[in-house]
Amino acid sequence: MTLTEAEKRKIEHEEMYRTEVRNKFGQNLEKRSSKDRILAGLLAIVFGSLGIHKFYLGRPGWGVIYILFSWTFVPGVVGIIEGIYYLCMSDQSFRVKYS
Repeated sequence: MTLTEAEKRKIEHEEMYRTEVRNKFGQNLEKRSSKDRILAGLLAIVFGSLGIHKFYLGRPGWGVIYILFSWTFVPGVVGIIEGIYYLCMSDQSFRVKYS
């Protein structure tokens, strides 16, 4: 079964449209990124037990949980680990996950 010229043009047009949408999405993602990976990592390392990095990243629920359990020192240890994780991430993957 072979494709007609009209069907081939339609498929090409759909592929071009998908590529265009992907490119626009990537550009918009670059423009709307307001969170800094380095700052998030430093906040997590320094103030991890208070969950300040979670508030900065737009996850206030987790920030409150960190504050509630800060007396156990567990959020402090987790904050240090998360800070190192943020600092080791690439800028693009950080933007995709946290913007």
